[in-house]
Amino acid sequence: MIDTVYIMHVGDIMIFFTHGMKAEAVIFDFDGVIVDTEPLHYTSFQRVLEPLELGFSWQDYVDIYMGFDDRDAFVEAYAAAGRAMNTDILHSLISQKALFFQDVIREGVSAYPGVVALIRRLHAEKIPLAISSGALRSDIDPILVTLGLQECFETIVTAEDVTKSKPDPECYQLAFDKLCQRHKVSYAKSSTIAIEDTPAGILAARLAGLQVIAVSNSYAPEKLSDASFVTDSLEPLVNFRLASPQQ
Repeated sequence: MIDTVYIMHVGDIMIFFTHGMKAEAVIFDFDGVIVDTEPLHYTSFQRVLEPLELGFSWQDYVDIYMGFDDRDAFVEAYAAAGRAMNTDILHSLISQKALFFQDVIREGVSAYPGVVALIRRLHAEKIPLAISSGALRSDIDPILVTLGLQECFETIVTAEDVTKSKPDPECYQLAFDKLCQRHKVSYAKSSTIAIEDTPAGILAARLAGLQVIAVSNSYAPEKLSDASFVTDSLEPLVNFRLASPQQ
């Protein structure tokens, strides 16, 4: 049975991507989808952890830490070394890493191909847009300003807003609920798309009931096979069409 959805902002219009998926709302992951900040996060983690003899390799970051938010990444690093962790230590580590990250991003960041054009076109067509990220809000905001996207996202869910990181679905469920509340509309999860780049993110979105487009910026396509659709670039998605849900 098809959900009955009243789309207050664009009437009965949906977007249809060229590969057949349709959406009335889109939720973007941030790191690895909009910008390539993973090397920057890795560098920032190492600046905090190496003086404590808790540094880890880039491959470990990709295999273990990339899907975590800062909180869970530090907890994992301490657990792997058999070190004791408490709330004060954790808060100090997160604060230190945030400061290092600000230093790193001042050296410059660049968006992935097609993503800025896609976000701007979706925003121009009044498609509700959100971010659901394990990053800190202080990491995200200056990058959005740099890319000229600060006005495009009406809802941003970050690590500060949830108690569990991906693959727990809390972040996507919260982003979806906030979009619905903002527009006073019950969107259909079957036509709400999450755009992700990691297996943990895909699982989080799917557990929240959303459709998932995965882009292979961070992982090989075969690692992303649980997504509804996998692409090597978001550039082709820019050419979506507008139509009524019945078409």
